[in-house]
Amino acid sequence: MHPALQNLEIICTISSYVKHSSLPSFASTCRAFERPALNALWRDLQSVKPVVKCLPRNLFGSGLEGGVALREPLDDRMWHTLVKYTSRVHSITVLDDMEAIDLLCAIILSCSSAPASLFPNLHKLKWHASGTHCAAQVLRMVFVPSLLELNMDIPSASSAFLSVLSTLGTSCPRLQNMSLNYGPSFPILSFKASPFITRSISQLHHLHTLSVCDLGIQGIKHLTELRALESLSLKFTDPSDWDTVDLSFPGFHNLQSLGLSTVTMEQASSFLSSLQFVRTKEIRVDFVHQDESTAIPQLFAIIQERCDNDKLESISLHGDDPEDTHTGQSIFAPLYACRNLTQLLIGSVCYISMSNKELGRLATAWPKLQVLQIKCYPSDDSIMPTFHGLITLLGRCPALTSITLVINVTKFNGIDLKSPGGGCRNERLKFLALGNSPIKVPVNVALIISGLFPNLKKVDFWDAYPTVQKKSVKQQWELVNSIIGGFSLVEERSFGIWSDL
Repeated sequence: MHPALQNLEIICTISSYVKHSSLPSFASTCRAFERPALNALWRDLQSVKPVVKCLPRNLFGSGLEGGVALREPLDDRMWHTLVKYTSRVHSITVLDDMEAIDLLCAIILSCSSAPASLFPNLHKLKWHASGTHCAAQVLRMVFVPSLLELNMDIPSASSAFLSVLSTLGTSCPRLQNMSLNYGPSFPILSFKASPFITRSISQLHHLHTLSVCDLGIQGIKHLTELRALESLSLKFTDPSDWDTVDLSFPGFHNLQSLGLSTVTMEQASSFLSSLQFVRTKEIRVDFVHQDESTAIPQLFAIIQERCDNDKLESISLHGDDPEDTHTGQSIFAPLYACRNLTQLLIGSVCYISMSNKELGRLATAWPKLQVLQIKCYPSDDSIMPTFHGLITLLGRCPALTSITLVINVTKFNGIDLKSPGGGCRNERLKFLALGNSPIKVPVNVALIISGLFPNLKKVDFWDAYPTVQKKSVKQQWELVNSIIGGFSLVEERSFGIWSDL
């Protein structure tokens, strides 16, 4: 054997590049290859089926009620074989394959002297399966002290399964990342499971990232006590306590990201109002319904009041349907105190009016802005910024790399097509979307955009004007992109000629 193949590190590297289906053959080549090859083969399981398949086939037969069952319990040799492989597993994906889960449960229950865990070195668990009684036995085996990441999507859960969930805090004390979703049974299962997981989460003092459904008042109180928590995503049910009870919590000290998924925008406002403070870099709010036109300004006012304005860098607001909610130009005024804002992402949540002057105020308030998305539907009588407002935005926010904005591209009086920005241009911009505003002169629009953004390859658009003739408008924008693409091609060829010279 070549001396290099006697180096364990080299063999492990080679094993990581061997095709997965070839690893068994690679392991049987020689003793030096066996351990690294088996480690690579069993490191990441996409199902629990391989665990069952490593046992003799004649161990399984037909059950009394159909399906597959054990014919006899495992002997010591079989347990040794099983542990030899499962101790190498670092990550498992458990899908809703109930036959494999039931068989693994039968294996676990077949011997009273079975090990406390078949997977002592498990780091990551992705569980997208029902929480049956048998699944509870399997879950008990995969809740181990080494577990660092847990992702669960549970369509249903038995009492036994929920009981195992309640041991999470003591079984997996080193857990750092956790996501728990109840699937189509939400919010019924959320209400049922909340008492079982609330206490266990309060014991996870190393938790960095958490995504979970509404834990209720007591659960939120425990979350505020987790000092290591950096990213928190909460999904609230309806009805919710936040709408009816006057609450007060200490708040969150060291968050990097806070995400709220609510039925109404008022729920998000009520929750934030219940906190004394929120120190976070990012806030995301996703909601389904918005009942009043004052809801957005009220939410922004609460964000300004409760959040650390110096730390906050990103605000995202998205809803399912703007309905017929109209919002005035001063909607963003409460957020002007957040001087370090680098991202503002507003989805299609309302009909908004914004003049060039208001866009200029926005740009003055947030000079560090890198991403601006105001993807709102304009009504027929909405005030919209023009290219003049866009030029002001570029001058005051030089770090912009992405802009999504509804503007009126039919007005460009007073703009020099040879130098549309008067010397102001942005070479960093990678993405530009301007809605599907009607266009009168596509060539002029293309000239202005190319002059302002010399490295931009095309303009994206979306259905921001439901009443316009979509087909004709799309053709106009395609013509704009065709012209911009032609400018880019000419510049590339010119650069190539000068390089050759």
